[in-house]
Amino acid sequence: MLNPITTTKASSGSDLSVFPILLVNFIGTLGFSVVLPFLVVLVLDLGGNEVIYGLLGATYSFFQLIGAPILGRWSDVFGRKKILLLSQVGTFAAWILFFVALVIPQTKIMEFDSSRLGTFIMTIPLVLLFVARALDGITGGNISVANAYLSDISTDETRKSNFGKMSASANLGFIIGPALAGVLGATILGELLPVLATMGISLIAILVIQFVLKESVPCAIEDQTQKESLKKILGQEQKDCFIDEGSKQISFREILKLDRVGFMIGLYFLIFLSFNFFYVAFPIHAVQSLEWELFELGVFFSVMGGLMVLVQGPVLTWIGNRVSGSLLVILGSFILAGSFYLFSVSEGWVIYLAVTFFAVGNGIMWPSFLSILSGIAGKKFQGAIQGYAGSSGSLASIVGLIAGGFLYSLIGSLIFVIPSVVMIVIGFLSFQLFSVKNKEAND
Repeated sequence: MLNPITTTKASSGSDLSVFPILLVNFIGTLGFSVVLPFLVVLVLDLGGNEVIYGLLGATYSFFQLIGAPILGRWSDVFGRKKILLLSQVGTFAAWILFFVALVIPQTKIMEFDSSRLGTFIMTIPLVLLFVARALDGITGGNISVANAYLSDISTDETRKSNFGKMSASANLGFIIGPALAGVLGATILGELLPVLATMGISLIAILVIQFVLKESVPCAIEDQTQKESLKKILGQEQKDCFIDEGSKQISFREILKLDRVGFMIGLYFLIFLSFNFFYVAFPIHAVQSLEWELFELGVFFSVMGGLMVLVQGPVLTWIGNRVSGSLLVILGSFILAGSFYLFSVSEGWVIYLAVTFFAVGNGIMWPSFLSILSGIAGKKFQGAIQGYAGSSGSLASIVGLIAGGFLYSLIGSLIFVIPSVVMIVIGFLSFQLFSVKNKEAND
């Protein structure tokens, strides 16, 4: 039953500027991208191998699988801003642990020599890296909550463009971050200075969320006598003016029963599975097969980010008004399939041809997919659906990162054929998005 609730008016979502959430997204991506280029080198130096590198990435995804839906539901109840702040504080604490791992002695715990997992040494700093990534993961609902926030402040006319800007802001971070890593990592402090920079960037994100970002949920309940500890921590509870009291605890099974949501979450899983095979395999491939140094890895990720900013900014804005989102998802999937296949060729110019296709395919496919998902979710369950979608992506990341690291040790660069095939499957499945859009238009 819907009950009227006494409220105080907050900012109307459609009246809010998109810039603050784009800034938060940019800063968050910038922080991680500073560390990304040398993360694989750091894991190898601390005693790990390609399998351990995959497991490290999967650790973040495993804990995000747990945390994202919880934070997504909390954002529907307590407001997006407070949950984004909570998530970013967790990220800041994780980078502090990451820094500690770099400065403590490299004490060996045990040594492994396995025919399946390879040879590696488990050290105390390596264990601390796993703890840091776990902490970042359990509080890592920032992406799904940020997507819910963006949906709150978007209209049907601006949704696709806004999600394109969101992706572009993230990729802008990938331009600056790796380049910054190359400059800072070349100093006498080595990896310490990039990690210190990442801690500072994370702190800036906390300040932006606290003092610049405005709440997007339209109404706020005045409640100063709440007894539950979480509500005391988060302060005023955020809700719509009229809300179904049972909706805030909606389960994953109930989410899947909502029209077309299960199909979209399934596609979300496959997309992340494909991407994570690539993201775990390429840095290892670059260091071991292409024999790239940190500078070359930084240049590669910066070029990738720059191309995707170009595609997701002016190109997507122009083409999005002329081509349906469903068609862009299909075309982008097939372009990405070709891109992943080209990465298996160990030639420099082919690699950069592949990254060009990657930027085009990802740039038109991913924002369009998020726009469709946001439109289907609606306002009532936006945070919950984005949270569960994020969890499906985390589950795919666990599978892709662990399997990717293991398979690369077995088949080398042929691993890039796997995400290529997955993207072809996604492209054919995405033809169903035409009917999704038509039904949405008729709702």
